[in-house]
Amino acid sequence: MKLGKRFSIASMRSVTSNHIPSTTNRSLVGVIDEGTSSVQFSLYSVPYFKEVTNYKIELKLISPQDGWYEQNPLELMDAIYECCEKACAQLTEFGYSVANISCIGVTNQRETTVVWDSRTGLPLYNALVWKDIRSEQCVDRVLSKLDDQNKNHFKHISGLPVSPYFSALKLCWLFENVAEVRKVHREGYCKAGTIDSWIVWNLTKGALHITDVTNASRTLLMDIETFHWHPQLLRTFKIDKRILPEIRSSSEIYGTITSKRCVLTGIPISGIIGNQHASLLGQMCIKPGQAKNTYRSGCFLLCNVGERPIISAHGLITTVAYKLGPNKAATYALEGSVAVGGHALRWLENRVRILKDIKNAEKCAEEVATTGDVYFVPAFTGLYAPYWRKDARGLIIGLTQFSTKQHIVRAALEAICFQTCDILECMHQESGFHLNKLHADGSLSLNNLLMQLQADTAGLTVFRSQLTDTTTFGAALCAAQAEGIDLFEFHPDELSYEIVDYDIFLPTNTAEERHLRYGKWKRAVERSMGWAIKKSVRQMTDESYKLLSSIPAAVFIMSTFAMFIHAAGGK
Repeated sequence: MKLGKRFSIASMRSVTSNHIPSTTNRSLVGVIDEGTSSVQFSLYSVPYFKEVTNYKIELKLISPQDGWYEQNPLELMDAIYECCEKACAQLTEFGYSVANISCIGVTNQRETTVVWDSRTGLPLYNALVWKDIRSEQCVDRVLSKLDDQNKNHFKHISGLPVSPYFSALKLCWLFENVAEVRKVHREGYCKAGTIDSWIVWNLTKGALHITDVTNASRTLLMDIETFHWHPQLLRTFKIDKRILPEIRSSSEIYGTITSKRCVLTGIPISGIIGNQHASLLGQMCIKPGQAKNTYRSGCFLLCNVGERPIISAHGLITTVAYKLGPNKAATYALEGSVAVGGHALRWLENRVRILKDIKNAEKCAEEVATTGDVYFVPAFTGLYAPYWRKDARGLIIGLTQFSTKQHIVRAALEAICFQTCDILECMHQESGFHLNKLHADGSLSLNNLLMQLQADTAGLTVFRSQLTDTTTFGAALCAAQAEGIDLFEFHPDELSYEIVDYDIFLPTNTAEERHLRYGKWKRAVERSMGWAIKKSVRQMTDESYKLLSSIPAAVFIMSTFAMFIHAAGGK
């Protein structure tokens, strides 16, 4: 299949002239962007929000065993301090200095959870990353105590299903399995939060223990309408409210940086927002019915639904998109998360070794016109939205003797698109919005074939932003418009004069072709479910021990020897 017609257009940004400072303004807005695989610090000039400089450091992901993912919180903070220092050191080249920085925004990977000792400021365990699934048994115990044993039991309160994905279950595991966490909690000095809370705590030397509504809405502990920690949820997951941060809006002056380790000492922190929510802002999806998908190691599709939450009945998450000030109304979104997007390509590169480099995925997949009817369901840690099946596992199906590595690589790209289609289908059913276009960003969106496949599998136009990073851009907008900062303000109904280019990908196939391919994808997904139902190793070991201990040792030894002789053919 050849790429469809692709071209660039200019789209108007919502930066309004009556709120633009003079052209002599020398203000900068800084953004700390902490993601799953990297940390970066970026600086934007106002009023045009052009990136002046940035510095990025890759983060180490620790995986002690299958399905477990951790990060060292101290290494994370070291990386943040270094990024800030290195980026600020470049300012003189562009005629700026640290004194020109007016405020700082923080955007971060969501759900990833940290616990620490408030006396020492030291973490009590590694951060549990959002895709960590070690708390599966905690989920089972919680569900077993509910009358309906329904994973959606608390959706009307939190907007979320009961899943290892969310912070509440990660905290359950930490309290059940880490003695030091329990000890410090009994002593009254345990603090817990998502990564934004950990960053701000360190930047302010413990003066601020806060989070914003977007991150709090990912914990399974917050009431999505009152923006408070909900008593029933706290009781269910046995979480002490005193260890949790104060919930604030996404855009306000929270305090100033006081850490001597940071080059930004004295600068106010005026924005906190989860990374996917920041991307929604950066794509200017600020009207109901506008949607974006971020293509990275995972994929995160959010659709703005306005100022009233829509509780999903089809497996989507209801989340707070943003709240741009303490006295401003919140905007909500429906979200579908794809756990394995670009990570499937990394798996083909590093584990299976049929892909030399993830950057070559496009070229490799273009060597074949189709997947040869091969389908790849990358459910390495279960399926997320809209299925929420933690018992699913990955499969590659449809192989023949003529299947090649090129077919499998192309199937991996199509899997990203099909998973996105699953979510788009649900979003239409839930919201009633007819989604005829999709905004795209993220490092993987640079793959032209992937974008064309997305347009073809979903039957809609894909708008790929030419901004370097919509996440940091959105966080910069969030921080700059805080009350008391007043560098910027959203006026979505007025035209702007800043121009942003988009690449456009149009569908090239027929509705019949899309329906046939999507139907086979659904069949493949069904076959991936139910694989992970098994007893824990500990339980099996205990049962084996009981069985063996009931058999006299001599009988056991002779029986084993007899089986060995029989297996060897009696020789």
